Amino acid sequence: MNAAKRHEIFSRLRAANPHPTTELEYKTPFELLVAVVLSAQATDKGVNLATRRLFPVASTPEAIHALGEAGLADTIRTIGLYKSKARHLIAACRMLVELHGSQVPAERAALEALPGVGRKTANVILNTAFGQPTMAVDTHIFRVANRTGLAPGKTVLEVEKKLLKTIPPEFRVDAHHWLILHGRYVCQARKPKCGECIIADLCEYKGKLVAPAPLRARRN
Repeated sequence: MNAAKRHEIFSRLRAANPHPTTELEYKTPFELLVAVVLSAQATDKGVNLATRRLFPVASTPEAIHALGEAGLADTIRTIGLYKSKARHLIAACRMLVELHGSQVPAERAALEALPGVGRKTANVILNTAFGQPTMAVDTHIFRVANRTGLAPGKTVLEVEKKLLKTIPPEFRVDAHHWLILHGRYVCQARKPKCGECIIADLCEYKGKLVAPAPLRARRN
């Protein structure tokens, strides 16, 4: 895909959603960290239901640590893998208190040192909480990047690096959210909604289910 196409794709995504953000509910960087850790193999909707119970009771590293592993697990038990996530979060809260003054660090290495935090989670925090131009490649972004031709790659890291290299700088901070939302609601895995896609005429996917809207309009 050439640079002109990429620029037009993100121009359209920005025009349709000028201020994209995560669908996870949070008020502080710490609440976002908790929500993202809980989101592994879970839906944002399910995470929000759990954090609506948790955050009114405990929304700081000290408060969640005070719940203890069993208390936290009981509060988030509707989330998949809740026992292991509770264990990771309790350990992460202890590290935040002891090493970071109860603040979420804005550095990748420090974030990835926290239990339960990998590269993707760190990228979400750096981007959403601190406005850094990172790219957290989940299944949606991986699919959209490969299917459209934006940044084909065999691994999430390869796709991440290609996206950060090729996305025009003016779009990099928000690109993460645009691509996730596009994959979640339009460029879906089993049956992409090509007929509703605002970038269908720019997409290089050979298996488009319908002709791009601009082409159909010209024939009518």
